[in-house]
Amino acid sequence: MNNLFNMDNGVFNFLGKMWDIIFISIIWALLCIPIVTIGPATTALYYAVVKVIRRERGYLLREYFHSFKTNFFSGLILGIILMAVYFILYIDFNFAKTIENPNTKFVFLAIFTAFTFIILCGTVYVFPILSRFTMGKLQILKTSLLISVRHLPTTILMLVIVGLFAFVVWIIPIFIFILSGTCILLCSFPLEKVLKKYIPKAEDGDETKVDAWYLE
Repeated sequence: MNNLFNMDNGVFNFLGKMWDIIFISIIWALLCIPIVTIGPATTALYYAVVKVIRRERGYLLREYFHSFKTNFFSGLILGIILMAVYFILYIDFNFAKTIENPNTKFVFLAIFTAFTFIILCGTVYVFPILSRFTMGKLQILKTSLLISVRHLPTTILMLVIVGLFAFVVWIIPIFIFILSGTCILLCSFPLEKVLKKYIPKAEDGDETKVDAWYLE
């Protein structure tokens, strides 16, 4: 009976993590309101969910805002670049729909659809990679595309997870305050296995320090 009310009880631990996911989802949604801040907000969400909720290292808000401030400029620029790319694709699709010749219309739609798929594949890696590695913004975009192709099954799995999340939020918008952290958490399980392959382990005498939780 005493074990039932023990704070280390599995039920309390689960409920605590659920509250953390909802709380950090709300913070993320609020910080995304300016739109252009989606990049650093998502980078911080991934960082905090994996480090605090999954690895149980540090404090949720402290780790979230640490990542948000550290990666703010890079996340801002990367987010704007991706939004610009998707806006151009939106214009391209509208242009293709106006083409009268069915064959030509089909070719253009197929090309734009394929290009959109490629961009989507790279996008799901951009902000997690930013949360992990120190590299230039163009290098992050290039690395994201290369990794997405190299680990295509993982990429498709994450696209399915994100797609389901987007569909639910489209139907019930209020769920964005609940499910965003859950979406990131589910994506992190296959994604962490991929990212760990690209994180160098510090050797004895190596001055480069790697946070141990990255490699767990």
